[in-house]
Amino acid sequence: MNVPSNLKYTKDHEWVRIDGDIATVGITDFAQDQLGDIVYVEVETLGETLNKEEVFGTVEAVKTVSDLYLPLSGEIIEFNESLESEPEKVNTHPYEDGWMIKIKISNLDEVAELLDDAAYKALI
Repeated sequence: MNVPSNLKYTKDHEWVRIDGDIATVGITDFAQDQLGDIVYVEVETLGETLNKEEVFGTVEAVKTVSDLYLPLSGEIIEFNESLESEPEKVNTHPYEDGWMIKIKISNLDEVAELLDDAAYKALI
């Protein structure tokens, strides 16, 4: 399992890359492996401001549909539109081209509640 040390993680298997007050979010290598082949990513919350742990979208695999939970409170400012035609990027490159959304973080204090790579590895 690939768990990059420069990212933060949630117990719900999302990864977070922080750049100032912008967070890029996707699902982890572990999550995509458990789900299997991703066939669809749906995010209908673009432009909305949501609280931490609210559902911001869904990811559909061949066998199941899973909710995606916001790791930090904030406004969803971007969706990776390439996933509409190439959802398999989540499987092949979960930490690069397979990112899902970008958030303008509204409460930077919440970043401290995310897991580091060692804590996430212990979880999985």
